[in-house]
Amino acid sequence: MKSFAAILALATTAAAFSPQTSTIKSTTLAAKEDALDPSIGVTEPLGLYDPLGWLDPSKDPASGFATYHANFERRRAVERKHGRIAMAAVVGMLFHNADIEFPGYLSKELGIRFSDVPNGMNGLFSLPLAGLSQIVFAIGFVELAIWPASDYSGDYGTGYGRPFVPNVLEGEELKYKLDMEINQGRAAMMGIMGAMVGEAVTGQTLAEQIASNNLGLFSTLFE
Repeated sequence: MKSFAAILALATTAAAFSPQTSTIKSTTLAAKEDALDPSIGVTEPLGLYDPLGWLDPSKDPASGFATYHANFERRRAVERKHGRIAMAAVVGMLFHNADIEFPGYLSKELGIRFSDVPNGMNGLFSLPLAGLSQIVFAIGFVELAIWPASDYSGDYGTGYGRPFVPNVLEGEELKYKLDMEINQGRAAMMGIMGAMVGEAVTGQTLAEQIASNNLGLFSTLFE
């Protein structure tokens, strides 16, 4: 039941992340994203999502020590990167909740298999110190050397997820893909945060909550 529930959650999450059609008819875009284009991510039903009004330079709290373009460029880059991390986190969480793990040992010396790592946030605290150190080192290396945080373009030369075929996108197709990435990243940030808060409140992982129908207002969906 646990595996089935997690797989079902994966399917419904993927459906929820489907992009909406953009309300802005963009002209032909360059092959590379303009990081200062506010139209990226502007889709129904939210449209231009700027609840604090920071696109208005007069309302931007950072306007006193940086230009408007610098502020928006950095915030867009942070949103994009956090969205990418959150998407990977959601997929990893769902796979792990479905008990899909790497075979073999995480640490043969300590006798810890990948399957021994518990699901949910408790899994982080069950890793040996050497494993946590490797994770931190890898993140730092990627952040500083491979995909530096100072590069606000979001284009790290890895293409657009279509291996072995040309990865150059232009015009409406590029706009559609960029909208998709931003909006799915936003949904994933909400999703992984919701899963973490739910686990902290209930003491159950996502799969355990679904299996026991402990979903609060959403319990009737699985009756």
